[in-house]
Amino acid sequence: MSRPTTRVLTVLELLQTHGRMTGSELARRLDVDPRTVRRYIVKLEELGIPVMAERGRDGAYLLVAGFKLPPMVFTDDEALALSVGLLAARGLGLSEAAPAVASAQAKLERVMPAPLKRRVRAVDETVTLDFSRSRVTLDNSALVSLSAAAQGRQRVRLRYQSAREEVSERDFDPYGLAWRAGRWYVVGVCHLRGGLRTFRLDRVRGVEPLDARFERPEDFDALAHVTLAVATLPRAFAVEVLLDTRLEVARRELFATLGVLEAVPEGVVLRGQTDDLDWFARELSRLPFGFQVRGPASLRDALEAHARRLLARARP
Repeated sequence: MSRPTTRVLTVLELLQTHGRMTGSELARRLDVDPRTVRRYIVKLEELGIPVMAERGRDGAYLLVAGFKLPPMVFTDDEALALSVGLLAARGLGLSEAAPAVASAQAKLERVMPAPLKRRVRAVDETVTLDFSRSRVTLDNSALVSLSAAAQGRQRVRLRYQSAREEVSERDFDPYGLAWRAGRWYVVGVCHLRGGLRTFRLDRVRGVEPLDARFERPEDFDALAHVTLAVATLPRAFAVEVLLDTRLEVARRELFATLGVLEAVPEGVVLRGQTDDLDWFARELSRLPFGFQVRGPASLRDALEAHARRLLARARP
C-alpha cells in the first residue's frame, strides 16, 4: 500500500476514533501541512465517504452521523499479530475462550480481503503454542470484574477460598493482574491483612464493587510482584546458594521461581524456598557456572546423589 493511501486511511481511522478533529491536529498527527490534510479529505470524499468540514480559522472535520465505515484494512503484520493473539487466548485458562476466539476470528475474516484471509487461516491451522502448564479453567467474570476495578482504581469486596477450602471476605484494592506459569493472579492491597497480597483467580468466589477509590504506585509491576511472591513463599526448606557469575547471567539461566537473586562481591546469592531438594539439585546441576551451597546441608547430599545417578547412567 502506498504511503499517501496509508495516510488517507489513517485520517479515516482518526476521524472514526475521535469524532471531530481540527485540521491542525490532523496535520500534527500525520506530520504534514494543513493543505495536505485538505487533499486527504478530498480523497476520502472521492471514495464516497461523507466528511463534514466546519468553517473557521482552524476548521474541523468529522464524519457524517450514522455513516457506516467500509471494511477494516489490516497490514500483513497487523493480521499476523491478531492471529497469534487469538491463538494465545485459547490457552489462557478462560472458560469462554474457544467460542470467543472462533466468533472474533469469524468477524475479522468477514471484513478481510481473500489473500489476507488465507494468511490468517494459515496461522490458525499450522501454528501451535505450548500452553501445557495451563492448569485450571477460569470463570471469565472474575478476570473482567477485577481488571475493570484495577483500571478504574475502585475498591472491591473479594470472596476468596483458600487452599484449605475456607471462604473469607475482604475489602481489596486490585493493583493489577498477571498470567504466570499456567495461572491467573491478582495483586493488590488486602484490607483484612493490612498489606500487599497476591490471590489466585481460580479461587475467587465473588467480586463486588464498592463506593471507594484507591491510588496505586504508577510504576507498579504486577507480574514482578507475583514472581517474587511465588519464589519467596515459605516451604519446607530455605535454600541459599552462592553463584559464581554475574547478576545478568544468573537471571538469564535461572527460572524466576527458583528464588531471589542478589549481587554480592563474591558473585550472586540465590535465596529460595522448596519442598523438593532433589528438584532443586537438578536445577542447579544444569547451570553453566560454578556455585557453592551455603545451606541447607541436605541440599549438598541431594546434589551428590544426583551426581551418582548421572555417573551410573553414563557407564555402559
